[in-house]
Amino acid sequence: MLEVTILALLQGVAEFLPISSSGHLVIAQNVLGVNESGMRLDVFLHLGTLVAIVVYYWRTILHLAVPRRKEDLVYVAKIIISALPAVLFYFSFRGWIDSLFENAKMVGALLMFTGAVVLGTRYLPRGGRDVSFLRAIMMGAAQAIALLPGVSRSGMTIASARAGRVDAAKAAEFSFLMSAPLIAGASLLELVKSFSSATPAQGAIGWPLTLYGAAVAAVTGYFSLALLVKTLRGKGFWLFGAYCLAAGLLTLIML
Repeated sequence: MLEVTILALLQGVAEFLPISSSGHLVIAQNVLGVNESGMRLDVFLHLGTLVAIVVYYWRTILHLAVPRRKEDLVYVAKIIISALPAVLFYFSFRGWIDSLFENAKMVGALLMFTGAVVLGTRYLPRGGRDVSFLRAIMMGAAQAIALLPGVSRSGMTIASARAGRVDAAKAAEFSFLMSAPLIAGASLLELVKSFSSATPAQGAIGWPLTLYGAAVAAVTGYFSLALLVKTLRGKGFWLFGAYCLAAGLLTLIML
C-alpha cells in the first residue's frame, strides 16, 4: 500500500503541475527503490488523473460531447489536430523514447530543460487570445516533446500557449482537454495488452490496491489541477521552473 500510495501521489501531483510526472516516477524508482508494480497499476493511475480532468472540466466536456454550436465542433477539431504530433512522434521514435526511461541522468537533464522553459514564461507578456488552429498545432508539438521523461506536458503546452499570447485560463483548459484523448487511447491500448497476456505481469498487484491507487491519483490530481489554474491567474507559474532546475541538477549529481 505504501508503494502504491507514493506512486499515486506522484502521478496526481506531477501530472498537472509543470514538473513532469514521468520524470518524478523515474527518480522515485532510483532514489527510493520504488518500482511500478505492473502495467495495470500504471494504466489505472493515468486513468485516475483522467477522471480528475473530467470532473474539473465537466461542463466544457458535456458541451463538447453533445455539440450544439459551431464553436463546439471547431473546438473538438482543434483537440483532434493537437493530438496528431504526439501520435506521430511516439510511433516514429517509440524505441528511443522508451529507452530514456532507463536513463536517470537524461531525465535530470530534461528536467532542467523543462525548468528553463517554464522559468522563461516569467518574461512573456500576458495575452487574451483564443486557441486558434495554429496555436493548437503549436501546443500539440509541445505535447509531443513532453513524451520524453523529465519534460513536463503541462509546462511545455502552457508555455507554448503563453508564447502565442493565449489567455491563461483558456490555455490551461485546452492543455488538459487535449491530453484526455491521448491518456484514454494509451490506457485502452495498455489494458488490451494486459488482459490479452497469457500470464500476469511479474509484480502485478491485486485489483483492490489498483483501484485505491487510481482513487488517490484522481483526488490528488483534482487539487493539483485546481492549484495550477489558480497559479496561472497569478504570477507564480515560473516558480515551478526554478523547482525543476533544482530537481534536475540534484538528479544529475546524485544519480
